[in-house]
Amino acid sequence: MKPGAARGDAAEAPAAAAAPVSPSEPSPARAAAGFVGSDRCAPCHAEEHAAWKGSQHARAMQHASAATVLGDFEGARLQYAGKVHRFDRQDGKYWVTTDGPDGRLHRYEVLYTFGVEPLQQYLVAGPGGRLQALPFAWDARPRARGGQRWYHLHEGDSVRAGDVLHWTGASQSWNHMCAECHSTHVTKGYDAAADRFTTTWSEISVGCEGCHGGGARHIDWTRAPTPDPSKGLDVRFDERRSATWTRLSSGTAQRARSPSSGTESATCAFCHSRRETLSQPLQHGAPLLDSVAPELLTAPLYTPDGVMSDEVFTYGSFQQSKMAHAGVTCSDCHEPHAGRLRAEGNGVCASCHEPARFDVPAHHHHAAPAGAAPAAPRCVDCHMPARTYMGVDVRHDHGFRVPRPDLSVRLGIPNTCTDCHAQKPARWAADAVQAWLGRPARGYQTTAEVFARARAAPGDPAVAAELQQIATDSAVPAIARATALASLRAAPTAATLAVARAALADPDPLLRRAALGALESHDPRRIAAAAAPLLADPVRGVRVEAARVLAGVDLGALPERAAQDLDGALREYIATQTLHADRAEAQNNLGLVFTRTGKPRDAEQAYLAALRIEPGYVPTYVNLADLYRELDRDADGVALLRRGITRLPEQAELLHALGLALVRQGHRDQALDPLKRAAELAPDQPRFQIVYQAALTALRPSTPAPHAQPPPGRP
Repeated sequence: MKPGAARGDAAEAPAAAAAPVSPSEPSPARAAAGFVGSDRCAPCHAEEHAAWKGSQHARAMQHASAATVLGDFEGARLQYAGKVHRFDRQDGKYWVTTDGPDGRLHRYEVLYTFGVEPLQQYLVAGPGGRLQALPFAWDARPRARGGQRWYHLHEGDSVRAGDVLHWTGASQSWNHMCAECHSTHVTKGYDAAADRFTTTWSEISVGCEGCHGGGARHIDWTRAPTPDPSKGLDVRFDERRSATWTRLSSGTAQRARSPSSGTESATCAFCHSRRETLSQPLQHGAPLLDSVAPELLTAPLYTPDGVMSDEVFTYGSFQQSKMAHAGVTCSDCHEPHAGRLRAEGNGVCASCHEPARFDVPAHHHHAAPAGAAPAAPRCVDCHMPARTYMGVDVRHDHGFRVPRPDLSVRLGIPNTCTDCHAQKPARWAADAVQAWLGRPARGYQTTAEVFARARAAPGDPAVAAELQQIATDSAVPAIARATALASLRAAPTAATLAVARAALADPDPLLRRAALGALESHDPRRIAAAAAPLLADPVRGVRVEAARVLAGVDLGALPERAAQDLDGALREYIATQTLHADRAEAQNNLGLVFTRTGKPRDAEQAYLAALRIEPGYVPTYVNLADLYRELDRDADGVALLRRGITRLPEQAELLHALGLALVRQGHRDQALDPLKRAAELAPDQPRFQIVYQAALTALRPSTPAPHAQPPPGRP
């Protein structure tokens, strides 16, 4: 099935759209891949299928119809950014009149619904096989909770045509941003030469095979059973089978068999994580990093203590938790087919944590008022900080952490105490917790202060030493260790080199991948021998990172096999970036690797493609100008940077790069102004301050420049 159609561009005229294909029709993509559809599972798995039918997975994406559309399309109006946007129904079809890429009002047919609770979005056809998510969502919550209304996803802003956040742009493209996790067995199918998508799926929503993999071999097995322990399935979820939990004297249960294999959480992580897709379709039963690479605990995604800040979709938080370390799986708490919690209120927590010990004031220190119904917070209120995304979607952090208002005092980060007691300062909450416990609060996660210092002072030798301790501590969650390793890139010393080299042999591919990134800041000749074996790593995510780090490095001193492995891994890396060639960042990555491998023409074309896709993508202006410098085309680089500054006059990186290019051309007097402006716009960037000071001193030796000094504590 190939959703997507051309969009009309006449003002107020209906947008043309190809008729959507019914998901019940045969699909060559489905048959070739061994995918059979969820309805084929129902005869043997009736109970599970019935539970799934009522789940949000089953309704993640649907054809727009009277049975699926929740929003008010009976002439509703909404004013936003100086325009009145309309929602209408005509001849059984649903229409939205809103501003198109030219800023004028156009009428678009809604082809698909997206989600059901607590909001529903709508998809319309864009050019070149694209589907675009409209910026208006229907608040599906009950009216009593503020729902049953249209609202704009950027209500506090005024997003207009041409803005990177405008709904017609790449950041709102279903094909790249949404499809993979709202449908089953998706391939994006982007053709960069034609600038066109041929996106396919095997099932419009998230079906049984979205988690279990293709079902054709399993059906064959049912017809002729064999001793095959997999029963013809790509992946089996048997981690909870035969696993028993014993309640300890502490009141907490302990898993009585070895910790889980991680298969279940890794399968959920395909979608419930903030990650980079490495290959499509997703490879069920293979290591997670064969398909996706989860983001680490970095800003702006996480606060220094690892609590979600941006939208990170659970997995990264859960991997930091004591729960994950103890062998808890996603389905211990969530019924996997219906998608609901296994119990209401504190019931899920009570399955492992004795209520008589934990669901009492002696633990939570919130007594109910006399004669009133219990007013104590729920377990999740204190141990799973909540953040709201997309205006109305409240999600809970899955790090299951001890409340630490003391960290808020020291680091200025949020905490669950003052999330509720918003009028109270963090010091008040920290003092209360100290009084309750009779000691400072502690928790399973211990890296917050080091990560905060690493963000404030990257490259500081003292901080680097602390990061090395985290990176080598097997008691620290792997995702935190990987974050520490990646942070060592800012401190390329002999000690950090030794730590990163040792991590290249870690059993966890996430750590091996992070170690390669840490090595990148070292002399390529010193890392080649250590990193080259990972070009043949069994996990794709490690191989492609090794290829990125070693691209352009001379491996002549190593065995011939190393060069062959580099060639193969580079092809995989380029394939990953080509998969996302509709994105500016992927084209920028291609430009970098082509530059490093001696292909300047290919690099230039990739950089130019990035700027066509996203004219405001700052890294590409800088990288392309740098390529022009290497090609003795500094004049072209200056012209490029001036165009970028015209579009983005407040971008310090562009101004700094322009100043350096003018210096190289001998125009030092012209260089001073952009260098000064860059230093003013980014006072926390020592590089900008030092270069401006040097330029100022060279031109005016007697003129003091106190404002150009590096910040205290920075080299």
